[in-house]
Amino acid sequence: MATVYIVEDDVNIREIESYALKTGGYHVEEFECGSELFSAVKKKVPALIILDIMLPEEDGLEILKELRAKKETKNVPIIMVTAKSTELDKVKGLDNGADDYITKPFGVMELISRVKALLRRTERVTETDVIHCGLISLDTKKHAVTVNETLCELTYKEFELLRYLMINEGIVLSRDKIMDQVWGFEYEGESRTVDMHIKTLRHKLGEGGSMIKTVRNVGYMMDE
Repeated sequence: MATVYIVEDDVNIREIESYALKTGGYHVEEFECGSELFSAVKKKVPALIILDIMLPEEDGLEILKELRAKKETKNVPIIMVTAKSTELDKVKGLDNGADDYITKPFGVMELISRVKALLRRTERVTETDVIHCGLISLDTKKHAVTVNETLCELTYKEFELLRYLMINEGIVLSRDKIMDQVWGFEYEGESRTVDMHIKTLRHKLGEGGSMIKTVRNVGYMMDE
């Protein structure tokens, strides 16, 4: 039975989320703030975390950054929950390492569906320690990227986007497929989000950025 941690200061919402997930067959532990979550993580790392953005003491985005910076939680799937609905808020969460995003109010069936989909996607990902493509090397264990042996600093989502492109070298990937595999959900403005991340990724990769090809009216592909 997979363990899901819920971090939500609104008791009513937390109880609804907890009940829905328990009914769905998950073991659930509930927390009101980041300090409670981090204490629990020291004892047991969950299969997934549902994290609200608006929290007392420390907001969800800061907690997210800390989770991604810790070795034991850097790869734990995280779904951000918030009342905010602008694309900028979503991008902030995604750039800081969120795997999915759900906006209040939401239905319990949607929540369960998101959790199941994210856990399935996480379970079927098999990673090779180091992936090579032309001048680019990507180390999944060290979470590091080098271009012509020079370290390249990427955000969490830029790293995941590059990894997905590299493991599918030579294959044209649509924007929808990239969104599904890298972000795990759909929302208004998704094409702009993919295009924006591709643009910054190309810039950061320098001479290696030219390997990311645009396939007009379709999407992108990694090709030497």
